[in-house]
Amino acid sequence: MMTEYTTETKGGKMGLTAHQQRDILLGGCQDEVGKYPTMARLNRQWPFAVFLMLMCYVARGDVMAAQGEYISLPPATLVTDGQPLERLLQQRRSIRTFGKAPLSLAELGQLLWAAQGISHPQGLRTAPSAGALYPLELYVVAGEVEGLPSAVYRYLPEKHRLLETATGDQRQALAGAALDQSWLSDAAVVVVFTAIYARTTRKYGERGIRYVHMEVGHAAQNLFLQAEAQALVSVVVGAFRDDRVSKVLDLPADTQPLLLMPVGR
Repeated sequence: MMTEYTTETKGGKMGLTAHQQRDILLGGCQDEVGKYPTMARLNRQWPFAVFLMLMCYVARGDVMAAQGEYISLPPATLVTDGQPLERLLQQRRSIRTFGKAPLSLAELGQLLWAAQGISHPQGLRTAPSAGALYPLELYVVAGEVEGLPSAVYRYLPEKHRLLETATGDQRQALAGAALDQSWLSDAAVVVVFTAIYARTTRKYGERGIRYVHMEVGHAAQNLFLQAEAQALVSVVVGAFRDDRVSKVLDLPADTQPLLLMPVGR
């Protein structure tokens, strides 16, 4: 139930009913003088006016993603009439040239789900993991995705959503960190596979390092095949300076970059 807000005026209190608040927030914040108090008539009550303005922008979807904001991804789809696996395996190639067309948010979500998405009610994922410990963390350096501000995001498989971790288009900076492979910045997005080794090594010791490396290979191939199924192209990049990639992504100290996968059309 929506709370009724009031603000003080020279003539007393001006109240907004729940229906009026809804109309303001969802109706585009038009100035309907004479119907109920809107932005133009609340210019003297600036705290309430600022609050209403922000709420209006949010209701219309005009607020850009802020650092630390969660962005839900469209649900992954299970296509039953797509290309057979054998065809995708035959067609898969490493491509380093990309067109200008952006990805859709649904396409990005499908790629991330294929690599590390939840595929079982008990939290199991699309790629195998030693002991189901899941040391991998996927970061997205987004540049050209419809409806998604250019920024760095971490993929959160449990809720199939993104968390913005750094602002701005970081594709060129990432290309510089990857030994100046400038073509990387032409991709619509770059998916960075990272790992927190301790999640696995605390159980398996030094052998766990090998398990993590096996796991990133499984996940990367999943993304490769999903890209092929969506008529997208990609390539695995392992040549980069770890410290510079970590700096571009602002990675936590316990998180190590393992490989990059630029994706585009």
